[in-house]
Amino acid sequence: MRVIGLTGGMGMGKSTAAEIFRRARIPVFDADRAVHDLEGPGGSAVRPIAAAFPGVVTDGFVDRARLRARIVADPAALTRLESILHPLVRAKERAFLARARRERRRLVVLDIPLLIETGGEQRVDEVVVVSAPAAVQRARLGRRGKMQPGELSAILARQMPDREKRRRADLVVPTGLSRYHGQRVLRRLIGELVA
Repeated sequence: MRVIGLTGGMGMGKSTAAEIFRRARIPVFDADRAVHDLEGPGGSAVRPIAAAFPGVVTDGFVDRARLRARIVADPAALTRLESILHPLVRAKERAFLARARRERRRLVVLDIPLLIETGGEQRVDEVVVVSAPAAVQRARLGRRGKMQPGELSAILARQMPDREKRRRADLVVPTGLSRYHGQRVLRRLIGELVA
């Protein structure tokens, strides 16, 4: 089974790229979705996060805005949070891969924002990075309106620079030119991978 690692910074178009793989009937593991499930009602990360970050859990789930504010205010808090979440997400990833092997899938995608930062490129056969110019990225993130400008800057400052992700990629999908161009690059890749 061939495993593709899909990654890219916030606002680069990774979710759109993952959807193109899904439409091609290629199973996609979504690490962000896994985190949302882990932090949601009944999620296995809720109790450990409540213990590590008092006041961020309400009604049985993690209030992501409160948690984000705590992390921005305390850089060491991110390391603490990752030590809780990363092992749980990896367990979900392993279960996804085991299921795909049982189903005899030829190709799967691991959609992981911090794939390279966490050494995940060692677990995949190829790394695909979606990338857009910084101005396009900031405009996309600004339209989402979920974060304050200071929070966004702090998060982007902690991520690996886009140029370094591109350097370490097996394939870069440019998403800043047009949606059509990026989709065409991905469809060509999918055609090569499933041939």
